Amino acid sequence: MNSKSATKPLSLAAMLAIGGLVLAGCGDTETADTGGNGDGGGPISIGAVPGWTDQTGMAYLYEHVLEENGYDVTVETLGDNAPLFQAVAQGDIDLFGSTWPERTHDVYWEEHQDSLEDLGTYYDDAKLFLAVPEYSEIQSIEDLPDHAEELDGQIMGIEPGAGLSIITEDEVMPHYGLDDDFELQLSSTSAMISDLENAIDNESEIVVTLWTPFWATTNYDVRELEDPDGVYGEPEGLHTLGREGFAEDFPEVATMIENFSLTDEQFGDLEDTMVNEFDDDDPAAVQAWVEENPEIVEEMSADLEGGS
Repeated sequence: MNSKSATKPLSLAAMLAIGGLVLAGCGDTETADTGGNGDGGGPISIGAVPGWTDQTGMAYLYEHVLEENGYDVTVETLGDNAPLFQAVAQGDIDLFGSTWPERTHDVYWEEHQDSLEDLGTYYDDAKLFLAVPEYSEIQSIEDLPDHAEELDGQIMGIEPGAGLSIITEDEVMPHYGLDDDFELQLSSTSAMISDLENAIDNESEIVVTLWTPFWATTNYDVRELEDPDGVYGEPEGLHTLGREGFAEDFPEVATMIENFSLTDEQFGDLEDTMVNEFDDDDPAAVQAWVEENPEIVEEMSADLEGGS
């Protein structure tokens, strides 16, 4: 939990060598050699990092819609964002269903953008922040040094490779002078949530890294700390990325992705279904959600039938 996040993503080979990843695929990861034209096609592989519900949610949603329209689709999971960006850039995976390239994942986007295609933005109000329980008297990031002892000098974070972790450690903490009194504890999203839940149960002080859209921001009684100097930046969009040449190989799929978007209500309902009715990464959660939202599948399918 005391590990520091890197400012540059590790190579896929290096991470595999140290056993830091689990590649769980269904079939091989060769890129597609034929498009669909409304009658299906494939194969198409879609990448996601388990525990990131926006990524798994979009991966299984795209899988569902494409398979309904005759495509051969697999969802591949990798243990972190850095190798997943690299796998898509290398053409080993066709699509990255949900990314934050404007700010949170900009280090990976800048490294690989020449080998990636930005296929569209499906949500445009994503935010990063530090949060405390609603009962806390702490109002601003600037207030944290005055509460270092109560917080045991810890900010509870998520995975070391996450953009949120990198921005918090490399930009937010130095800017607000937190380096002397605090350490960013990096582990996993699930560990952070467990710490938050335990603190709330005991009404003790805690500060955590959070973001929206994310189910925990609505399921727990937490409050975003003020960021007076705007170090976390403005709200950003969530994008779907493809390997180089994907839009040319699958123009109708690219059109579907370009036209697809989710409202706050739709996104919140999807995440609530995934987390509170199913296991986070269970494809059945998305299946249940689309059954309640058939109009979304119909709209997406219309683009596949119409082509580009």
